[in-house]
Amino acid sequence: MNVLLTGADGQLGSDFKKLFEEKGISYTATDYNDLDITDTVQMESFFSKNDKFTHIINCAAYNDVDKAETDENVFLVNTEAPAILAEFAKKINADYVTYSTDFVFDGKKNSPYSEEDAAAPLSKYGKSKREGEKAVLKTYSKSFVIRTSWLFGIGNVNFSKKILEWSKVKEELNVVDNETASPTYSKDLAIFSWKLIQTRKYGVYHISNNGEASKYDQAKYILGKIGWKGIIKKARIEDFNLPAKRPEYSYLSSGKVEKLLNEKIPDWKSGIDRFLEEMREKGEI
Repeated sequence: MNVLLTGADGQLGSDFKKLFEEKGISYTATDYNDLDITDTVQMESFFSKNDKFTHIINCAAYNDVDKAETDENVFLVNTEAPAILAEFAKKINADYVTYSTDFVFDGKKNSPYSEEDAAAPLSKYGKSKREGEKAVLKTYSKSFVIRTSWLFGIGNVNFSKKILEWSKVKEELNVVDNETASPTYSKDLAIFSWKLIQTRKYGVYHISNNGEASKYDQAKYILGKIGWKGIIKKARIEDFNLPAKRPEYSYLSSGKVEKLLNEKIPDWKSGIDRFLEEMREKGEI
């Protein structure tokens, strides 16, 4: 087994590296500075010297939802690059994995989204991810497209980390209460992705931590766990006048993967607890 991991310096990539180290799995980790997956010429050169991979896992992504509204690079990174990687995976007969988002849905449903629900993205970020999904599935049959939501981990900037930073300098926080999904711990995403990959049952899957939450719920839980003494108030997404439209409800059902693996994915609160423990071990709390 020999894995190519792209976008390896992000939070999911970082947790895959730890997982592979623990399991003794051979891998090559690349990030933008090592391998520009949007550059076909550079990719040709790389794969001419590296064609023995059994798996390619793409963790690279353009995740700035608001900036994406005016930056066409979002389609380069989220649509074109995953398809280019799928082409190379096909050439070397490697299993391929790439990631998508709950933002492919419009949020008008009132029950958990399954893999069979129709995608209707509201933002350019969501559209770029949806187009990437379609391009990959069209390109290569040995592909996994894994959707997740509200990712957090110790490897990068995310909402959970922002709450911890804000708690150090603010005595009052206003946090959105009319967006609902599931905060997902990148370590759990890496673990369950790897278990899914071993099944070789290709296709589209949802992997998020269990339990619905708003951003307010997530923040309140974190602040309670660290003993913050300030005031947290409920706000509405409209109050912040953000460029990109977000789905109000985008909770992903992970039932399909749980049934396949015969295993439940942990609750989001369990993910937060373990994330906070990691942060304490690093001396960041």
